[in-house]
Amino acid sequence: MTSAPLPLAAAKADARRAAFARRREAHAALGPAPAPATGTLIQAIRDALPEGGVVSGFLPIRTEIDPRPAMAALHAEGVRICVPVVRGEGLALAFREWTPDAALEAGPFGAQVPAAGAWLTPEAVIAPLVAYDDARMRLGYGGGFYDRTLAALAEAAGAPVPAIGFAFSAQRSTVPLPSE
Repeated sequence: MTSAPLPLAAAKADARRAAFARRREAHAALGPAPAPATGTLIQAIRDALPEGGVVSGFLPIRTEIDPRPAMAALHAEGVRICVPVVRGEGLALAFREWTPDAALEAGPFGAQVPAAGAWLTPEAVIAPLVAYDDARMRLGYGGGFYDRTLAALAEAAGAPVPAIGFAFSAQRSTVPLPSE
């Protein structure tokens, strides 16, 4: 007897649980060392970003991989860096300028955000994620913040804005992620 497929929400919840477990293990194994893929991330941003452009990174929460070494290196090259700020449920993210020495304060969901700085519009986005698959599908936390934000950025720019997922290789799902 073949079991019926799980409803989409249940399938995503199962995929998230498995990915969070893999991410916790990868985070614990790395310890305080910078992520090995930092150089790859820097090159991907250089390739995606127009000269003098603005890139959004993120300040990691819980066991997320840490993009700050890459963000600091790009900042040292003159790239303007911003990070997402949650404005409210159901809204696209806003982006505040970040520098390696920026004063931070607590924001929603446990993320730190710059206490001050210019509001910027990124031309490329480094996106955190819970899982990804070989078809380049991204599974996030489920709030839709990045989906809404990338759609709004694309509409404003008249073209898709490059989004580069940054995660531990252990977060790769060996089966296709559930999608709509």
